[in-house]
Amino acid sequence: MGLLAKHWSRIAVTLIPLVFALLHATGAMPVHVLQRLDDIIYDARLRATMPRTLDERIVIVDIDEKSLAEVGWPWSRHRFAELVDELFDRQKAALVGFDFVFAEPDESSGLKRLRQLAQGELKDQAGFTQKLSELQESLDYDGVFAKSLEKRPVVLGYYLTNAKEPRRTGVLPAPVMEREALRGRPIKFTSWNSYGANLDKLAKAAPMAGFFNSMVDIDGVVRSVPLVAAYNDQFYESLSLAMFRMLSGMPTVEPAFPHERWLARTYQGLEGIRLRLGNKSLGVPVAEGVTILVPFRGPGGINGGSFRYVSATDLLFKRIAPDTLKGKVVLVGTTAPGLLDIRVTPVGEAYPGVETHANLISGLLDDRIPVKPDYTLGYDVAILVVAGLALAFGLPLLSAPRAVLLSAVVIGAVVGLNFWLFLGQSLVLPLAAALVMAVTAFALNMSYGYFVESRSKRELAHLFGTYVPPELVDEMVKDPGSYTMAAASKELTVMFCDMRGFTKMSETMEPTRLQELLNGIFSRLTDQIQQNRGTIDKYMGDCVMAFWGAPVDIPNHASLAVKASMEMASAVRKVNEEHRAKGIPEIGIGIGLNTGTMCVGDMGSNARLAYTVIGDAVNLGSRLEGLSKVYGVDIVASETTRRLAPEYAWQELDRVRVKGKEQAVAIYRPVAPADRLEKPYQDELKTWAAFLKAYRAQNWEQCDVLMLNLQRMNAKKYLYELYSERVASKRLLPFDPEWDGATNFETK
Repeated sequence: MGLLAKHWSRIAVTLIPLVFALLHATGAMPVHVLQRLDDIIYDARLRATMPRTLDERIVIVDIDEKSLAEVGWPWSRHRFAELVDELFDRQKAALVGFDFVFAEPDESSGLKRLRQLAQGELKDQAGFTQKLSELQESLDYDGVFAKSLEKRPVVLGYYLTNAKEPRRTGVLPAPVMEREALRGRPIKFTSWNSYGANLDKLAKAAPMAGFFNSMVDIDGVVRSVPLVAAYNDQFYESLSLAMFRMLSGMPTVEPAFPHERWLARTYQGLEGIRLRLGNKSLGVPVAEGVTILVPFRGPGGINGGSFRYVSATDLLFKRIAPDTLKGKVVLVGTTAPGLLDIRVTPVGEAYPGVETHANLISGLLDDRIPVKPDYTLGYDVAILVVAGLALAFGLPLLSAPRAVLLSAVVIGAVVGLNFWLFLGQSLVLPLAAALVMAVTAFALNMSYGYFVESRSKRELAHLFGTYVPPELVDEMVKDPGSYTMAAASKELTVMFCDMRGFTKMSETMEPTRLQELLNGIFSRLTDQIQQNRGTIDKYMGDCVMAFWGAPVDIPNHASLAVKASMEMASAVRKVNEEHRAKGIPEIGIGIGLNTGTMCVGDMGSNARLAYTVIGDAVNLGSRLEGLSKVYGVDIVASETTRRLAPEYAWQELDRVRVKGKEQAVAIYRPVAPADRLEKPYQDELKTWAAFLKAYRAQNWEQCDVLMLNLQRMNAKKYLYELYSERVASKRLLPFDPEWDGATNFETK
């Protein structure tokens, strides 16, 4: 929760795309670009997954340009009658459907004029009247066509439309479903107020008919057709459904409601259309408006490879061998551009309208119908919420590479689930909103991280980069708000390190050579400080100042400071080995360590500020560095530092009272890690502790004995020489009961 609270602004920014995506998905604020993108995705998936194989069950009889050239246009009804006879009598077709409407009477035979003459100018010509009576039946082309349709499995076509003033021509077939079948539910069908249907004579001869309307999306592309449509409170079937029902034995049509028990009576969705024949039933899934997506098989047209095309005049003039179309489902339509039955579809920009019906019949026969289910809205909202929240609460907490990985996983999961449902379940579900939301959320998150958070991180790195080691900067930039240059009082460990011998070297060495040498040594010492998480305070001539515990809190700051100091002393010894090899004078080192409460922060003037520490504890650290030379050791640490670094073995040097301090403090030097202290050194430290006890008790005889033992253990140790001189000097003085064993220093 703390991390979330820390990143609340970044989380809020990442949630912005989710809010807009949800507004689009729920319809509160639809974004047409997203709908267009969903259409593009659907079209691409459709093209990628089309079977592209020939369906031999369905044949399209094409009134093509060749037919128009040979017979002309419009065709008289007796031509259609000849075509129907050829299809059934000679070709043995199983079913014929017309993607045409025959709404106007055919007067091309001249029968109407002949009747007028028989009743007028030639009514006294008995021979004319008799001949007309003999020819009348053959000249009634609508009657001839109607007679060819009778008692044959034929489905006629018609169209539904909406007009400002309702218009009705021809005769509609019987409705396929009544309003009562909906049981009072307000199902939203595509609804029309006008129609253009077939002549009464033809409608009676072939009572089965279906509308051939298609749905044109906002981009002008036909992707779906109404399966059942509403007119005048009754419901009518499409041409493809009517043909499928005739092939299936004329099952009844019923609405299929989704989960009726849990849905309100006002729910406008319909899960599908159920075709029932006896005890058998088949569900046809539908989308909003009781529409059905066209399951395109291929690119369409004569060379599309999905359906066989046969020129109508080849049939009329019997150029096709008998029984070629035996048992086939035949659709009569046109691909001639001048007859305006060309559509823009996802699989082609000049797609024959008749082939959309062929695709639907093929899909119904194979139970291969893609569908936008009634729960599309719920799915879209659920995916958006899950993906959006995962990104919003995950991205701000992750590094850039992991944020990229999380975004890729989320997008991959959303796309993968969507495609699996499409390929495996034929479900067409929205994807664009989730994709755009995820990509935008990632972009906003990264942008916010770079332009807002990383700016503060860069500022932080710029401020502290010269003071603290890179690994501490990396920790700090993870939470820049927790670090500041403002002064604060904290327990820290401070170190002063002075290199001795450079003053003498500067008298004989060229400045550039001295600079090179000094910088090289400083670099080594700085490396040891930073490798142990120390913060460089400043360089002062041949002295370096550092501290531990700020700006990043380090619980074991004293131990790290001691470790760094011992490694610095070791580094100087290696430098001296190199100097001896090169004939360069050796250098010495003196380090003072103290732990205590200090004020740390950015301090200085308006002209120049520095991140530094001040306070009595800092001053004591500086004094201890000066004492290292007095006691002949590399490192002098205070009692507080020794107590906070118990993993080291220590040798007490003295109790001292430095300038400006009335209270004496114990000072120590670190010998080695406690677990690696060898037996001779352990004995030496015990003897030394006994010596200091005798020294502070002013027992000089015992001091002499213990000192002899110490010098046998380590004859070259300057500390023992120092105390030998002190014992000799103190021996000359009378016993002082007020002496506390401390050494007073009046200089810095």
